[in-house]
Amino acid sequence: MNYFVEGLQGSGKSTLVGKLSEKHPDFKAVREGDYSPVELAWCAYISKEKYSEILEKYSEIKSMIEPKSFEENGEMVVCYTQILTDVPGFHKDLEQYEIYNGRRDLAEFKEIVLGRYRSWTGDKSIFECSLLQNTVEDMILFRVMTDDEIVDFYKEVREALDGKDYHIYYLKTDDVKANIDVIRKERSDDKGNELWFPLMMGYFNDCPYAKKHGVSGEEELIKHLQHRQELELRICNEIFTDRCTVLKSKGYEL
Repeated sequence: MNYFVEGLQGSGKSTLVGKLSEKHPDFKAVREGDYSPVELAWCAYISKEKYSEILEKYSEIKSMIEPKSFEENGEMVVCYTQILTDVPGFHKDLEQYEIYNGRRDLAEFKEIVLGRYRSWTGDKSIFECSLLQNTVEDMILFRVMTDDEIVDFYKEVREALDGKDYHIYYLKTDDVKANIDVIRKERSDDKGNELWFPLMMGYFNDCPYAKKHGVSGEEELIKHLQHRQELELRICNEIFTDRCTVLKSKGYEL
């Protein structure tokens, strides 16, 4: 068996991953930014040629890059956010090679995502937001796809996962704004300066969805997250009915 832990930001995914890890100590927890066989969030996805160029460009930290790099069918996955360095421009440079936020055309994006689900053969893993969050955000905010188009894509995901053992735990949030307020406080420095929320607002305000609809600001971000949760629950209920348990965020017993 494998577990996918899904839900909005602040719904308690990391906590549930931790609890499942304690319950199943022989399982491996795969969090955002870790090398994952199914998810590429916070990782660069590049050709071997580009990888060689990056190693040459950042030769002074080559010994740090190589242990965080993994080959997959002629491509390289670099978990660059796990490389702690103050080399100027390194993280910004590698960020451009992520597959999300509209950086790949839709056909290529779909094939990368579906191909990795098809080729995955692992067991005993607990994946944090590796099925819904990043792909759904990409499709809503950067490709401005309709709900029905996104649901149709997840029908293909279900087919790609055919024959694999997995169960989804979706943490449903009743009060999205309250959860976001908690994260804002948690992800601030020791002087109370917010670190995460300004980045999140910039990410939302500058995306194609916001520009197309002429929206911006905290209230519209909350509306988007509410809509995203409704869509993700629809995907769970319509496509993964037999593979999903919906839990009340921070209100369940393991």
